Amino acid sequence: MICTNIGTACYTPRGRNFFLDLLNKATTLSQLYQTHAQIILHGLHHDLSTLTKLTHKLSDFKAIHHARLLFLSTQKPDLFLFNVLIKGFSTNHSPSSAVSLYTHLRTRTNLKPDNFTYAFAISAASGFESEKFGLLLHANAVVDGFGFSLFVGSAVVDFYFKFSRIEMARKVFDLMPERDTVLWNTMVSGLVRNCCFGDSIEVFQDMVKGGVKFDSTTLATVLPAAAELQDLGVGMGIQCLALKLGYDCDEYVTTGLVSLYSKCGEINTARWLFRQIDRPDLIACNAMISGYTCNGETESSVRLFGELLASGQKVNSSTLVGLIPVFSPFGHLQLSCCIHGFCVKCGGVSHASVSTALTTVYSRLNEIESARLLFDETPEKSLASWNAMISGYTQNGFTEMAISLFREMMFEVHPNPVTITSILSACAQLGALSLGKWVHGLIKSENLESNIYVSTALIDMYAKCGSIVEARQLFDLMTDKNVVTWNAMISAYGLHGHGNEALKLFNEMLHSGLPPSNVTFLSVLYACSHAGLVRKGNEIFHSMVHDYGFQPLPEHYACMVDILGRAGKLNEALKFIEKMPGEPGPAVWGALLGACMIHKDTNLARVASERLFELDPENVGYHVLLSNIYSADRNFLKAASVRQVVKKRKLSKTPGCTLIEVGETPHVFTSGDWSHPQATAIYKMLEKLTGKMREAGFQSETVTALHDVEEEEKELMVKVHSEKLAICFGLIATEPGTEIRIIKNLRVCLDCHNATKFISKITERVIVVRDANRFHHFKDGVCSCGDYW
Repeated sequence: MICTNIGTACYTPRGRNFFLDLLNKATTLSQLYQTHAQIILHGLHHDLSTLTKLTHKLSDFKAIHHARLLFLSTQKPDLFLFNVLIKGFSTNHSPSSAVSLYTHLRTRTNLKPDNFTYAFAISAASGFESEKFGLLLHANAVVDGFGFSLFVGSAVVDFYFKFSRIEMARKVFDLMPERDTVLWNTMVSGLVRNCCFGDSIEVFQDMVKGGVKFDSTTLATVLPAAAELQDLGVGMGIQCLALKLGYDCDEYVTTGLVSLYSKCGEINTARWLFRQIDRPDLIACNAMISGYTCNGETESSVRLFGELLASGQKVNSSTLVGLIPVFSPFGHLQLSCCIHGFCVKCGGVSHASVSTALTTVYSRLNEIESARLLFDETPEKSLASWNAMISGYTQNGFTEMAISLFREMMFEVHPNPVTITSILSACAQLGALSLGKWVHGLIKSENLESNIYVSTALIDMYAKCGSIVEARQLFDLMTDKNVVTWNAMISAYGLHGHGNEALKLFNEMLHSGLPPSNVTFLSVLYACSHAGLVRKGNEIFHSMVHDYGFQPLPEHYACMVDILGRAGKLNEALKFIEKMPGEPGPAVWGALLGACMIHKDTNLARVASERLFELDPENVGYHVLLSNIYSADRNFLKAASVRQVVKKRKLSKTPGCTLIEVGETPHVFTSGDWSHPQATAIYKMLEKLTGKMREAGFQSETVTALHDVEEEEKELMVKVHSEKLAICFGLIATEPGTEIRIIKNLRVCLDCHNATKFISKITERVIVVRDANRFHHFKDGVCSCGDYW
């Protein structure tokens, strides 16, 4: 019994075990502070075990500043206490303090770091913007002999994944002599977080085949990969494993299955699974709300959200993201605005994931100004936020804005594969080859070449920028190719008029065992169309329907009409349309009208155009095409009447423009353009070329020019078309022998096509022209399309 000198109060001294037990039972920070006071009162404030436990609990309750002060008051902290505080700094998002404490341990004490020290310090290093601290810590761990420690290995793999260094993470994983469940789970989880869904499933399958023990965390971790790939077969296989091992009642596994079935379109199964959860937590409810939304059941989604609010449950950012109709936005602008308003009121809009989802839905609803306003108002922009806005600009055709924003982003955050694929798509649309090559260099420096989506986007970019050889080289270098990769290369050959190469590649794909998709057949049919391969086109269409069981889409039918029509089989094309099971749409009749233009069939053109004017009355292009057909047939009266309708209805035709990139600078020309700084030199070159072309036998094609002007004026009109001006600029701005590449926003006219053939021969230049339909490669007076476009 010990008595104090204050009054007569006495107390019995308590031992270490009592306070350790008391610390374990503490549930509030206030209780911890009171216990700390009692520890001091009972003379245990120098007891290392008690102080270590208290430091641990303070860290758990996020009182990391108090934990640090406690550590500093300890006379001789041991390695265990150092590790506890390093871990505490790591879990409390104080990476600088964690690394500083590690440095203090190494340089100012006689203690030596162990595997736990390195694991906690490397985990903390994941919180830095730069990866250099983690790299140094990994190197130190290897030097100190902890490179193959399972605990350190898991932390290192997780660290590399957080910086998207996928190959480094895989290398560390592969070199580990032993792998436990935690390390395997870290690998699967990291691949999922980096959108390597196929790879994560392969690692999981290796885990199962190798007999490695897995747990409910493993299953809950890999299920999102199957969900994102919409691979119901793999997902059901995982579900069977869960049933076999008794994890089917695990709430996290069930929640993962709800997401899986939702994303695979099996919403009724997802709903049934959700109802099996006795008391679904917020995570499960979020999965179901998101499931309803992505399956277009917006009312069910809003209803469940309302039930959550009515129950008093506090929703989080994931709830709001799941509620926003990103997957089926059309017709839900008002709902999106209401959700936006709710997010502002509850403060949810400050979450990057919520503002990103709203940015995405506004972009998909073509409300690009609202999307940008929201993006600009977001205080802390995540990488996903930048990606959403760049992607929104790209999808809405604002490619220059997308590229400009990408350049701005590079000063703020590091791009990831999603960013890269979006910006490559913008480069492909704009034909910005120099920027595309710069992005390719960035991909190499970031070691992203192994990412299948990035490599596929690169192939598409090079192909659409006219570099079909580079596209094929990249394709051949890829070890893993999915159906999208094959489609991109087949489509590239079709775009460049290499129909036979497209067919050869299609056969290679079939022999590889990879099943073709709807898009594959569309790409092959398109290639047949632009190469005049009528028989092969018929065979492939028949195979698609009868051998592979695909229901043709309107685009497939339009391709077949184009194949027949371009080959002059106009009556066969009309019979094909008449036999279609559904009502032919604008794409089908438009293909027939285009064929009528090639073969100057005014009677059939009238039939096709009448249907088109009914189906798509606001499309001025069909009126222009019909007017050109009449002009080509010398029926100027009817051509005039069609143009008069356009004027009366105030339909505006998209003005033609042509882009040429010299160095890294894009130059855009319109017809008769004098705005360019070198306009005088350009027109001088045009006059010089025109004279040489006439000497070589060139005659202007003026048949589709306006009929109510003199022939000489018609020649002048076609003479100053934008593509001619762009080519002339290319000739004076580049070295002799350099390939010239231009991009026209409309279909190249007959006069410009013929003129470019003559120019390529006279100047001994290769000229590559991308128009609205395809590529034309001009060399020695010949075009790769064989005048068949």
